[in-house]
Amino acid sequence: MTQILKEDGKTIIKTGSRIDTLGAGEFEKAIEPTLQDDGCNLVLDCLELTYLASSGLRIIQRTMRTVMMKKGQFKIINVNPEIYKILKMTGFTKFMTVEQKA
Repeated sequence: MTQILKEDGKTIIKTGSRIDTLGAGEFEKAIEPTLQDDGCNLVLDCLELTYLASSGLRIIQRTMRTVMMKKGQFKIINVNPEIYKILKMTGFTKFMTVEQKA
């Protein structure tokens, strides 16, 4: 289940355990209001994320582009090794900040 928190001038989106084909639309609707402000500082917290489908990758890419067009900042944190491997293999780590779980 997606959670959205405001903390220290950042909007933190906690992804939940899965962004799959069935839940991708719901995830996108949940985060859409966070993309309205110019200059937003958006952090996608993937601490619980264990499965990421291609539909989830598209949403992440679209979200990052929206934030960047509005002159904001976007990064992904707490990524487990399997999800990091997917993000690296698809080239996401080349155009966005992705931090692995400590």
